[in-house]
Amino acid sequence: MKTRFQKIKTLQKTNKAGTLVVTLLTMAIISSLAASYLSLITSTNMSTIRSMAWNNAVPVLEAGIEEAMAHLNKNGSGSLAADGWSASSGGYVKSFQIGTNGSYVSTTITPSGTTPVIESKGYVRVPLKTSTYVTRTVRVNTKLDALYAKGLVAKGQINLNGNNIRVDSFDSQDSAYSTSGQYDAAKYKENGDVATNSQLVNSLNVGNAEIYGDVSSGPGGSVAVGSQGFVTGTVSDDMNVSFPDVSAPTGSMSTPASGTVNGTAYTYVLSSGSYIINGNLSLSGNTQRILVTGDAVLYVTGDVSLAGQSYIQVGSSGSLKMYVAGASTSIGGQGVMNSAANASKFAYYGLPTNTSVSFSGNAAFTGTIYAPSAALSLGGGGSNTYDFVGSAIASTATLNGHYNFHYDEMLGRTGTSRGYVATSWNEL
Repeated sequence: MKTRFQKIKTLQKTNKAGTLVVTLLTMAIISSLAASYLSLITSTNMSTIRSMAWNNAVPVLEAGIEEAMAHLNKNGSGSLAADGWSASSGGYVKSFQIGTNGSYVSTTITPSGTTPVIESKGYVRVPLKTSTYVTRTVRVNTKLDALYAKGLVAKGQINLNGNNIRVDSFDSQDSAYSTSGQYDAAKYKENGDVATNSQLVNSLNVGNAEIYGDVSSGPGGSVAVGSQGFVTGTVSDDMNVSFPDVSAPTGSMSTPASGTVNGTAYTYVLSSGSYIINGNLSLSGNTQRILVTGDAVLYVTGDVSLAGQSYIQVGSSGSLKMYVAGASTSIGGQGVMNSAANASKFAYYGLPTNTSVSFSGNAAFTGTIYAPSAALSLGGGGSNTYDFVGSAIASTATLNGHYNFHYDEMLGRTGTSRGYVATSWNEL
């Protein structure tokens, strides 16, 4: 019996030892699994955090790009060593902090004529790691964009309501597409583009007009073409262009004076210089007229009205930039007589308070119109094909009557610029 009890006790001890081993192994396995799980969670969490930092680097570097674009458009590519930008290795560099989490951006502008290159690096600190940063770099190619890159442009709706309306183009600097620098119906081109930023249905009503060029509306907008109308180019809804307000000219300006030139009396004679008319400019009859003999700037603080046989004549050696602050501009009579027949020699600028611009009568117009706050009305075309030559930008636009609109492609190459725009965006 003694031997039997000893065997039972031995077996009990053996069972307890086995249970302890199993328990220890189980705990080890659970601990290992827990450690692996915690490691997985930590890895996933760090991956998520790093991914967030990676995504946040984009708005950081975009801030650098916006700063560079603003700098280019303010100072031009030839005067970049200003406003905190410093020269470095053939370019100009600026770095600054974004927010309070340690993120910062370093941006470089490399001048290259009219096509500067921007390289922006965004640095975002990884959370929980004070010295670890995620870095992303983007290179943006830019170009100096023409203000008058199209023929007729509006921020809002465009209506071509008249009969026998035609929009086309020519090139005053190419004898194959012009005659002595002037429009020739036998040498027209099909780049008379018409565009609006409007996103409404029928944003651009072509009606029965003949459009020799492309037409476009804003995203989601549409173009309506009548049964007798047509568009030779493409129809799209990708127009989205910003047109800034016009500012009044600054500096010293004098009141224009009357004068007599070659036996003809003029209400005002403008030579080279800057002039101001405080109040309205109203010309009528057959004896009231303006002659421009030099490179002149005229600022009218009130309304403008030309009627009867009155006119503004830009001499062959003159040019005129006309700024209007009044609500209404109505140009009839003989209108603007551009002796050089060069659209860059007469430029009309409507300030934000200039909300209505109309051209009527049978006189031909050669020049440019930039009145982004104004409802533009062109009508009363004559019996010939030489009605409007140049380019126009307005808030809305309406063409009435028999009217021909000829865009001079020269303006897209050598005319006024609206600043630098991005042409490509590539992550390095």
